[in-house]
Amino acid sequence: MTRLERTVDVLVIGGGPAGLGAGAELAASGAGRVEILEREQAAGGIPRHCFHGGFGGRATGGGVTGPAYARRSVAAAERAGATLRTGVTVTGWAGPLTVDTTAPTGLERITARAVVLATGARERPRSARLVPGSRPPGVYTTGELQQAVHLHRQRIGTRAVVIGNEPVSRAAADTLRLAGLDVVALVTDQPPARLTALTRPLDRTPLLTRASVTALTGRERLTGVALRHHDGRTTTLRCDTVVFTGDWIPDHELARRGAVTLDPGTRGPAYDASYRTTETGVFAVGNLLHGVESAGIAAAEGRAVAAPVLRHLAADAWPADRLSVAVDSPLQWIAPNLIGPGRDTRLRGRFTLRTTRRLPSPLLVVRQEGRVLHRQRLLLPAVPGRPFQLRADWLERVDPHGATVRIAVR
Repeated sequence: MTRLERTVDVLVIGGGPAGLGAGAELAASGAGRVEILEREQAAGGIPRHCFHGGFGGRATGGGVTGPAYARRSVAAAERAGATLRTGVTVTGWAGPLTVDTTAPTGLERITARAVVLATGARERPRSARLVPGSRPPGVYTTGELQQAVHLHRQRIGTRAVVIGNEPVSRAAADTLRLAGLDVVALVTDQPPARLTALTRPLDRTPLLTRASVTALTGRERLTGVALRHHDGRTTTLRCDTVVFTGDWIPDHELARRGAVTLDPGTRGPAYDASYRTTETGVFAVGNLLHGVESAGIAAAEGRAVAAPVLRHLAADAWPADRLSVAVDSPLQWIAPNLIGPGRDTRLRGRFTLRTTRRLPSPLLVVRQEGRVLHRQRLLLPAVPGRPFQLRADWLERVDPHGATVRIAVR
């Protein structure tokens, strides 16, 4: 089959909030021909099947439902002049800034002056969590559940167990109840002390803490979820539906195929404050960088990438050497995780971090080769699943020719 070859100025891969935000801002800012590719048949990303309100905040008069937010984002990108193509899958790279695509209309090879990766993040399914047992129907992630209920109007079951205790877990429980199921329990391996007001149950659904899933039972249909508790007890919850929630991982396959360096903490592309990856001309935004933040934050990052992309199109030099920024346990990751030239004054004063366990009043210490660059005491606790901030006013003290900058907790 003949492959059509063509060029654009900026190619945005991913039509979720970040990709649509980037496409809209770039097109409105005069970046030239801006094209957004989305592999789904409709653009908008995860909000398309999140039927609860709160999307958009003040910008939408207090918030709208996910589908309404998705439609507004699509309309804004198209109104700005970006070309949006759905049902198009990027299958690989044919050069540093050239990708191969497949769509019902045929094969294409597209070359751009700049590429913006906005492929988002996904929840790890049961198989990736190494949960043993049979493989019966009735096993979902939150996204699969919401699509089945809201988009495809499928019948789900009668009794459900939700694995996880994050805001997305509560959204999954709400979707199950809307579909007529009885949610028999939320299960988390976290101890009660790590829970926050945001994640404590607000209804009478039992919350089982310090418990892990050891197996799924049933063949023609799921019949139960086997658990092991911290004290060694084992139980089986009778159910015909289980939803694995949270445990997000950036959808980084395309970045990896393009030789983009991945950060070991976030598992997304390593990047600096200008959203530049390690490959010249390739930028990355949104939850591909650090799953998972809200649609509003992802869209804001998409809009923010427009300025550095425009500078790149104007022949701004791509930095050859950048310092890595890393964290020590129990910190989970830091973003951005590269320090570019000029000490990245565009950080607007902050790095974002996450932790694997609750830290009541942590003192963050920034070091480079044993030299202390900065100390910062957080006034509020740092808790798993929620971001917190580190000021960036210590960047001027970094040795640009030195070793990795490390952040630790004392």
